[in-house]
Amino acid sequence: MTARRALTAVVAAAFLALLPNTAQAAVSYPDPQPITGQQIIHDPTVIPLKGGGYVAYSTGGIIGARLSKDRKQWDDAGNAFAAPPAWWYEYNATGDPWAPDISYRDGRYWLYYAVSSWGTNHSAIGVATSTSGLPGTWTDHGKAFSSETTDTWNAIDPALIKADGRLWMAFGSYWSGIRMVELDPRTGKARAGAEVGQLATRPDLPYAVEGPYIVKHGRYFYLFASYDACCAGTSSTYKIKVGRSTSVTGPYADSTGTPMLQGGGDLLLAGHGRYYGPGGESVFRDHGQDVLAYHYYDGDDNGTPKLGLNTLQWRGGWPKVS
Repeated sequence: MTARRALTAVVAAAFLALLPNTAQAAVSYPDPQPITGQQIIHDPTVIPLKGGGYVAYSTGGIIGARLSKDRKQWDDAGNAFAAPPAWWYEYNATGDPWAPDISYRDGRYWLYYAVSSWGTNHSAIGVATSTSGLPGTWTDHGKAFSSETTDTWNAIDPALIKADGRLWMAFGSYWSGIRMVELDPRTGKARAGAEVGQLATRPDLPYAVEGPYIVKHGRYFYLFASYDACCAGTSSTYKIKVGRSTSVTGPYADSTGTPMLQGGGDLLLAGHGRYYGPGGESVFRDHGQDVLAYHYYDGDDNGTPKLGLNTLQWRGGWPKVS
């Protein structure tokens, strides 16, 4: 790409970020795929189960659970845990966990989640395992990683990826943006003395980048992240951006070459029409395709957060929502 074309792309992206939800519809973002049943969800993580069907876990309840047989009809399935583990109350007075991440390796499902309180980085990421992945079957193993008010990062929003025989966890929001730490594959917890790397941030306060998720496609790793403000119904300005790197630990950059450590990121999905503030995303593999899961705030239902699902198409080395 020439310098002039690169500059044009950067200016266009900056202008788009300022547009209201209705104006951004002109970019022709696709609507979420139609679903039925229990659609209410926040920060979804979804996986096809080895025993058949799908499970989605989310912020809300004691890690809220949804089940589906066909990825279209979703039913409320209670919570991942019957009761909050006692250690959660060190970080949250109500035992309310956030932003789970589910994965499968070594014959078990692994569930990571954050326990924190709004506005503090006195936070922890916990880990649990299950042989079925179903709600009510999880064994909690305590803290995998934590942060304190003396740290420059925030231990929330975990996302796991295995690369080159090593296990990594991307995490974080605000407090300098997205970070990464290596885990011990045996315990699923942070390696003793592991360094905390940085993957993405912004030059402007409050460094509003969070909810990371990393996917390997071809020779690149792709970092998805949620930018701007969530959790405000139709006033939410969340949007999903993406960058890529040949190394899981970065550096990540967008298609113009702007590093994600300098505020870069290609806009993948933004609010349009009735669908406000898409974010809290994750990606799962289903029938040979990558599927983006996220929440949006429904303008036709008083800003209620709901489950969005869209297939990702890979074009020219970059993901596109379809």
